[in-house]
Amino acid sequence: MPTGSAPAEPADRRRRLSRDDRQRQLLDVAWRLIREEGTEALTLGRLAEQAGVTKPVVYDHFGTRPGLLAALFQEYDARQTALMDAQLQSSRPTLAARAAVIASSYVNCVLTQGREIPGVMAALTGSPELEQIKREYERVFLEKCRAVLSPFSKSGHIESPGLWAMLGAADALSCAAASGDISPEQAQDELHDIIVAMVARSGRDSAKVVKTAKPRKK
Repeated sequence: MPTGSAPAEPADRRRRLSRDDRQRQLLDVAWRLIREEGTEALTLGRLAEQAGVTKPVVYDHFGTRPGLLAALFQEYDARQTALMDAQLQSSRPTLAARAAVIASSYVNCVLTQGREIPGVMAALTGSPELEQIKREYERVFLEKCRAVLSPFSKSGHIESPGLWAMLGAADALSCAAASGDISPEQAQDELHDIIVAMVARSGRDSAKVVKTAKPRKK
């Protein structure tokens, strides 16, 4: 009685990959796992199984599950930064155009990553170490937005509270668009209006601070 042969393994599992190519493969498989099974299903052991490698290979690349989550968020952030930089270079030097770039690049990057990135972002808040990593990337993004938007403020500066409020709105609107609660266009339009209003308010708030400042004692 003839015996059937075992199914052939995919070529990328059989051949030896370079370190960079292997990391690319592991990250791709990790994103797929999150998309299909959720962030909670993402463990180093499960990733090794799905990628067709041994656990030591995965541990060598990421060390720990937090290390893997941090690598995923870093890749997402790099993609978002590249998209925003490219659009800023080709945009008109007006507040409306720059606000549109920030809004569209933020929302579109979340939509491109799909439902995976909200899960990764939620997981990052699960430990102080990961939360710190997320905060550092957020601060870099906000400083970029400050530099882009400050020239359009009457005071020449955007205050931090407004920027953090903008970021909160960007996250909420993007996640709502990703879940289908609102359309991508609605998310972008609303975020655009929030950014423009923040810049206008920043100039007024700075004027109030100067007006209400107490005189120095002689």
